[in-house]
Amino acid sequence: MSSTAAPHRFPPLAIALHWVMVALIAAVYACILLRGTYPRGSDLREGLKTWHFMLGLAVLVLVLVRIVARFVSTEPPIVPEPPAWQMRLARITHLALYAFMVAMPLLGWVALSASGKAIPFFGLHLPALVGPGETLAEQVEEVHETIGTIGYFLIGLHALAALFHHYFLKDDTLRRMLPGRR
Repeated sequence: MSSTAAPHRFPPLAIALHWVMVALIAAVYACILLRGTYPRGSDLREGLKTWHFMLGLAVLVLVLVRIVARFVSTEPPIVPEPPAWQMRLARITHLALYAFMVAMPLLGWVALSASGKAIPFFGLHLPALVGPGETLAEQVEEVHETIGTIGYFLIGLHALAALFHHYFLKDDTLRRMLPGRR
């Protein structure tokens, strides 16, 4: 490959961030789903809620790093190039995923703040974003849960699109983001 040729893969940092975020988001969902299997007030239930909060905030930190990395690096072209409508749909889906990864942790932070609860972050206690308010806490938590449900579909759509491109269209959409040799 010559030095002027376009790269065929995302930069290693982008690939690493992508897959770490996949694992983090899966862990965030797992924590909140598993907590329901334990009795209210139990140490395990409370621990899973705390991990849900902390991992969610870690998603926020890393998505901000991803956004910066995306602006300072070049996205490799898809070979062969998909039709323009597919590229537009991919951009819309990616924007929705980024909005999801920013909004969900912020909504969780606001819900905790409005509930008057501590905002734990790996040994730190973050400041409240809003003052206590039971009605606000309930409303924000409801929005947080609704967007969380939408997130399943958004993430599923993203994964299915990558697999569709790989197995049916036979382009390099998925291979550009896989870890491994260059």
